[in-house]
Parts: sequence; C-alpha cells; structure tokens
Amino acid sequence: MSGSAEAIARPPYLAFLPRFLFETDRVKARYIGKAWLVALLPSIALSLLVGQAAPGAAQPDISVATPLLLFLLVLGGPFAETLIMGGLLVGLNRLFGPGPAAIVSAALWGIAHSLLVPIWGLIIWWPFLILSIAFLTWRPRGLWVGIAMATAIHGLQNSVAAVGLLMAG
Repeated sequence: MSGSAEAIARPPYLAFLPRFLFETDRVKARYIGKAWLVALLPSIALSLLVGQAAPGAAQPDISVATPLLLFLLVLGGPFAETLIMGGLLVGLNRLFGPGPAAIVSAALWGIAHSLLVPIWGLIIWWPFLILSIAFLTWRPRGLWVGIAMATAIHGLQNSVAAVGLLMAG
C-alpha cells in the first residue's frame, strides 16, 4: 500500500473518487502526480462537453505572452488561490467536516470563476474539488504541507493550460 492511514474519511457521497485522494503518501510527488491526473482528465472531458453544449460561449482571455504572466499562471496564481482556499477550507471543515467543506469550496470557486466567464465555472469546480480534498488530506501534516500539496497540483493543472495557450499564440 502506497498511502498511510486515511488522513480524512472519504464520505459515501464521494466514494466515486479514488481512495488515495483521502490518504497521505510517503512519496509526495506520487500523490501530486496521481491527484493531478484525477483533476486534469475530467477537466478536459468537461471542457469538451461544455464546448459542445455551448460552442459560442465566451472563453477566458488569458495571455502568457511574457515570462511574468507565465509565472503568475503556473505558480503565483495557484499559490495565492490556495492560500485563500486553505483559509476557507479550515473554517468550512470546522463547521461541516471535510466532505461538505470540499464540495462547498469547489462550488464557490466555480462561482468565483463564473463571475469572469460564466461558462468557466462549469469546468473549474472539478479541479477545485480535487484541490480541496488534497488540502484537507494533507492539512493534518501541517498547514504549509496542505498548501504546498494543493499548490503543486494546481500549478501542474495550470501548466497544461499555459502550454495550450503558448501553442495557440
């Protein structure tokens, strides 16, 4: 078994998610890689579905024309959003427990991203569900461990978008 004991209990309504998301792993990079794939692949599928359902919908206008913008997309943004998400999750977890906290966090991030581009929230909620679970799973090891793990997964997620933007531009 690659993981240790469950860091947080996997609620029955999240049983469709892989068990490893709720367990810390001795090899942090292994957890990051697996969690990133669980965040990325459904995000791509959701993006394709949303694109088919609403082909004329506005898309996010993100440019990575400079190294600073690339840095902000891949590292700065994920770190800043994880700090905000972490504070929110600590409070939600205390009030409702980890399952509801992760779901509410994902929904709020979907809504927040929908304020910029309405259809974006239909895609963004999924990776934020995974990021929220990762934070809550690793938070018992330390606040900064939870932040680092979620930031790393988020940065990888955004790096795929950055590569796509660089290739398109």
